[in-house]
Amino acid sequence: MATSRFGNIVPLSAMLTEDGGDGGSNGSVSSSTATSTSINYDDESTLEAQYRIPPPEIKDIVDAPPVPALSFSPHRDKILFLKPRALPPLAELARPEEKLAGIRIDGNCNTESRMSFHTGIGIHQLLPDGTLGPEKEVHGFPEGAKINFVTWSPDCRHLSFSIRMNGEDNDSSKLRLWIADVDTGKARPLFQSNVYLNAVFDDFVWINNSELLVCTIPLSRGAPPKKPLVPYGPKIQSNEEKNIIQVRTFQDLLKDEYDEDLFDYYATSQLVLASLDGQMKDIGQPAVYTSMDPSPDQKYIMISSIHRPYSFVVPCGRFPKKVELWSADGKFVRALCDLPLAEDIPIAFNSVRKGMRSINWRADKPSTLYWVETQDGGDAKVEVSPRDVVYTQPAEPLEGEQPVVLHKLDLRYGGISWCDDSLALVYESWYKTRRIKTWVISPGSEDVSPRILFDRSSEDVYSDPGSPMLRRTQAGTYVIAKVKKESDEGSYILLNGNGATPEGDIPFLDLFDINTGNKERIWESDKEKYYESVVALMSDQEEGDLLLDKLKILTSKESKTENTQYYIVHWPDKKAVQITNFPHPYPQLASLQKEMIRYQRKDGVHLTATLYLPPGYDPSKDGPLPCLVWSYPGEFKSKDAAGQVRGSPNEFAGIGATSALLWLARRFAILSGPTIPIIGEGDEEANDRYVEQLVASAEAAVEEVIRRGVAHPRKIAVGGHSYGAFMTANLLAHAPHLFCCGIARSGAYNRTLTPFGFQNEERTLWEATNIYVEMSPFMSANKIKKPILLIHGEEDNNPGTLTMQSDRFFNALKGHGALCRLVILPFESHGYASRESIMHVLWETDRWLHKYCVSNISDVGADDDTVKENVSKGITDSESKVVAASGGGGSEASGDLDNEQFHPTPRSSLRKIR
Repeated sequence: MATSRFGNIVPLSAMLTEDGGDGGSNGSVSSSTATSTSINYDDESTLEAQYRIPPPEIKDIVDAPPVPALSFSPHRDKILFLKPRALPPLAELARPEEKLAGIRIDGNCNTESRMSFHTGIGIHQLLPDGTLGPEKEVHGFPEGAKINFVTWSPDCRHLSFSIRMNGEDNDSSKLRLWIADVDTGKARPLFQSNVYLNAVFDDFVWINNSELLVCTIPLSRGAPPKKPLVPYGPKIQSNEEKNIIQVRTFQDLLKDEYDEDLFDYYATSQLVLASLDGQMKDIGQPAVYTSMDPSPDQKYIMISSIHRPYSFVVPCGRFPKKVELWSADGKFVRALCDLPLAEDIPIAFNSVRKGMRSINWRADKPSTLYWVETQDGGDAKVEVSPRDVVYTQPAEPLEGEQPVVLHKLDLRYGGISWCDDSLALVYESWYKTRRIKTWVISPGSEDVSPRILFDRSSEDVYSDPGSPMLRRTQAGTYVIAKVKKESDEGSYILLNGNGATPEGDIPFLDLFDINTGNKERIWESDKEKYYESVVALMSDQEEGDLLLDKLKILTSKESKTENTQYYIVHWPDKKAVQITNFPHPYPQLASLQKEMIRYQRKDGVHLTATLYLPPGYDPSKDGPLPCLVWSYPGEFKSKDAAGQVRGSPNEFAGIGATSALLWLARRFAILSGPTIPIIGEGDEEANDRYVEQLVASAEAAVEEVIRRGVAHPRKIAVGGHSYGAFMTANLLAHAPHLFCCGIARSGAYNRTLTPFGFQNEERTLWEATNIYVEMSPFMSANKIKKPILLIHGEEDNNPGTLTMQSDRFFNALKGHGALCRLVILPFESHGYASRESIMHVLWETDRWLHKYCVSNISDVGADDDTVKENVSKGITDSESKVVAASGGGGSEASGDLDNEQFHPTPRSSLRKIR
């Protein structure tokens, strides 16, 4: 199922935490850590280790007020405006954190560290004419409160959320549960002052309209365990049983018995059943509870927990896991499973844990469970049919009643969309072949055989039929919406799709007859100027089939220069009523120029990119510009799929805090996201020809911007983040004729440090030694002669991109006399969050581009036309100098300057998304 692209639309019932995020106070960097915005990059004192601020053109865009997030009530009659903070100060990231079992915990808050938050909540009534009523502020909580986990009650009369303060002592910074009356906006704490949330995993969930089940810090908990001066003993890991355990490069794992005790201390919760009138009672015993999921009829709660023995080689998501059913008042009903430690899941994609997994409630039944069990031992390399079996069973089966086989799958299970006893859609997929299938089943009719509805390549975006739209039931679950047409007995559903075409995405809404396969397009995005998408179904307050003539949907609308606004569209006239009016976030770039361009690689693969040009720029008058190419490679199984167009030329140019588009304000041309497909057709793996295809894609992109006259041939820089940084380093090593310099952020450069697979590579170092070595720019450090800026967070916890990767790569470059610079950002992780760090990253990048791109003097004697020709021929820098010297049109050059993927099945997460 496709995920929403609307970053400021919150799930209808909950507000999730963000790792890093764009939150925080909008306070400026203190004078002790920042310099003046007056920039003189030739002043050597700028190399001193202190935080800097980029030029005002960039700084002002980053400091623009963020847009609120929206959360619609389950009844679709009210909207919350959740008011975000701006970039947080570095001091917030500097708070102590415990790195345990693959997660990072703020011990003072007793939650995951680095949580973003909201500063306020505004409630708007959605009026009958589709417009918004005046804002009603939620009030009553302390000034400066940090708000998280905003959740609607099932009857939409109350909001629940957590609040924490900035206090230095432990208690004031812990999370407390608050309740707000939606009609009045008045908020109040639900518990007494000594009861605090434990939000390391789950936090709280509404059981019914007046009760919540809450994860709390046990009142009996004392001080955290102290690290012993003398260890328990040596740190020993053993494999005397000769088990085959291959894992990727996980970080922040448990290291010893003290870490195990500390993890238990922070992760253990006491479940409390609390009512709105203040009554509360403990439920069950303290344990490491990871999720709480009430049944649709509110009679049962499915409780998941993890327990010892823990592991020092895998994160907590693979620890032993217990799933139990309890009654709504907290009485144990039965155990569903107790899964052992899963250290041995193979690294091949589509490999899974053994035993019951994906245990859920049927959305269309009061209290019926379903789950899937693998038949291949979890190993994707094992050939077996069926590979997965889906089972279903009542919450309390009759004595001797066995689970019922709902469906058998030959690929890997990918989820179910429920409707009723006559209809459900089951998804399966297989990464190796990129095949994805959708089955139609009748859960209540054993005599109706399952049939395939769609069978296609997941890479073929042109054939994507869209996903079924869901409607909310009175029980609060979401099922496939059935639609009726007047005087028509057909059984229709709504398919919401991106509408990928060779001209770009044109989102659509189809009325689809589930029995005949016939479809009618009932809504489509504007094709000429705007990009519109269906965000949610708004006409789902009543039970039964929806009438087409009374359909109501929420859409978004944007253009190249107009930021996203939201609309309500009513049938039958399809009149759109605008409900938001967010100001343009950066009016100084409102008239930027954007074009989706197409060109071809020398092996015939069609490529695309988005070309951005500064406001008012005219290539015929202004001449070529310095250009920044920013990209991220992708793997494909076919050339046709790799050449398909993704995205829309009419989408608004969203500019994030570290976006390459910021340099439009510095009069750069930006080639954003040029497709760099790494293709492995048939039995060939994509990475078998990684360098060759990488260079060919980059050559085609550079040749195109030069041909258009918008990029100066000697002033083209390349950059990327994570796998894009890996790409950048490889291009400077293997295609030095293309770029004048590079910016590589948070990358991995030595693949021998990730020996059990990386990105979408399934083979190990020992199975594909040459591939690992040849793909590693670390092994080609001696070939990098162009200036390269390396930036990395000191606390990077992304698998594979250890901070050590940049440190060792820099030393290798320096050992060969390369012009290079390494910037390590204290307290930052894989993405950068604090205002000080982000501003400094922008300053470093701007300085690098100014010195080694805008002011680039390499090849000054070469004729521009000769350079263009050499680029088109793929001639290297050293070859270019010879050609330029002997071509009769110019003198000899003065010399160079010395210098993570597609996942076809959902990933599980211990933090429940509600």
